[in-house]
Amino acid sequence: MKDSPGEARRWFDEAGSDLAFARIGHREGFHSKVCFLCQQAAEKALKALAYGDGERYVPGHSLQDLVDRLVSRHPSLESLRDLCRLLDQYYVPTRYPNALPGGVPHRSYTEGQAREAITGCEQLMLVVREELRRMHIAVD
Repeated sequence: MKDSPGEARRWFDEAGSDLAFARIGHREGFHSKVCFLCQQAAEKALKALAYGDGERYVPGHSLQDLVDRLVSRHPSLESLRDLCRLLDQYYVPTRYPNALPGGVPHRSYTEGQAREAITGCEQLMLVVREELRRMHIAVD
């Protein structure tokens, strides 16, 4: 059986690492990669919360689905729905040319989108961090 607080910390720690690398990518102009990493960081942060709740397996990649799964136990997540809808758009098309007819990801995303993704991911991680702390799960 998994140690729920420990598993939550591991997932939240990795989310923080993804966000940190996204910030580096933003400075260097890798906008599509930044958008994808922010989606990934948000996914891992939400999964950290699910593991903190004692869930043993948390499948899927949709942030909206994860919020649906968690919101009854964590009502503060309700405020993140629009943000999750935005970040969910960055899961596939930021990586695969066939998701952007006639284009390629690294030429299709803007600095503004990358900045918005980082800001949104930071907001989501603050909410999740507070929920974890409320559960007495300390995270950095």
